[in-house]
Amino acid sequence: MSDHVDIDGVLLHLSKPDTTESPWIGQAEVLKQVLACWLVVDARDQPLTPRLIGTPGIGKTTLAQAAARQRQQSVYIYQCTADTRPEDLLVTPVLGEKGTIQYHASSLVTAMITGGVCILDEGNRMNEKSWASLAPLLDHRRYVESIVAGITIKASPHFRCAVTMNDDESTFEIPDYILSRLQPTLTLGFPSREDELAILKYHLPFAQAELLNLTVEFLQQSHDLKLDFSTRDGLNVLRYALKRIVQDQDHPLARDDVWREALESCLGQDAIDLESLARRKNQALGGNILPMGLGDFFFNPEDPLHPDYEGEDDDEDFEDDDYDDLDSEHES
Repeated sequence: MSDHVDIDGVLLHLSKPDTTESPWIGQAEVLKQVLACWLVVDARDQPLTPRLIGTPGIGKTTLAQAAARQRQQSVYIYQCTADTRPEDLLVTPVLGEKGTIQYHASSLVTAMITGGVCILDEGNRMNEKSWASLAPLLDHRRYVESIVAGITIKASPHFRCAVTMNDDESTFEIPDYILSRLQPTLTLGFPSREDELAILKYHLPFAQAELLNLTVEFLQQSHDLKLDFSTRDGLNVLRYALKRIVQDQDHPLARDDVWREALESCLGQDAIDLESLARRKNQALGGNILPMGLGDFFFNPEDPLHPDYEGEDDDEDFEDDDYDDLDSEHES
């Protein structure tokens, strides 16, 4: 493939594809869903641009890469950020030799031209102005306009796109007219124990079984407690533990102690006791604690005058003189 292309008299220098090898392990259904989005079933049909949603480190980018490679297409990844500009997304002018201007096509535009797959990573970090520049690409028009280079770039019929987004707080809220173009939404769940162990073994085949099992048990417990520790977190813990073991061969420590040290160093002290962390998180989000009502500010919950007081029914023993006493207290 040539490293440049001429469009309406403007020479564009193309970006290089991503060549990272990372297979998709487990969760075959969501892979099929991505591939279905990119199918074209009729000459008048158009591919879809799915949103891949999930916690950080769960494998959204890996999923899109695997789908692209199953289609035998080159993969281009564009990392979206809060300060991404439209010209960053499309064509960027660069000062070349002898003061000449060279135009460099982004990974997105390169995928459009060459018929590859572009993954817009962390799409919910990008501002509306940049998203607006992609509106004609993400609908039936399938082109972008580069104001900097003064050209219109049409997408190859083979071009496909996916957008990954974390299910946490976004830097920017994506406008509805863009969200309507990014459909369907495919949500990634946490892998099963068997799949998570296979992922760890693929990336770290030299890790000892004891450390692998400690890591998988930790991750599975965090998933059960609905905490956001991901497989990527487990890989980092495992990598650090392995490095510490090699480093301290002259003074070996118990492997479970090294793993615990790695866990605390990578994920913080809170990760040592997942159940306590889950309880605190639940309380911070409201949990089962009832909100305070107006009566809570004036009466103790055991006070018979509290609106929610559920003491014994003392109506039979409550004499008229008692009502008189209450009236006199309020008057005073």
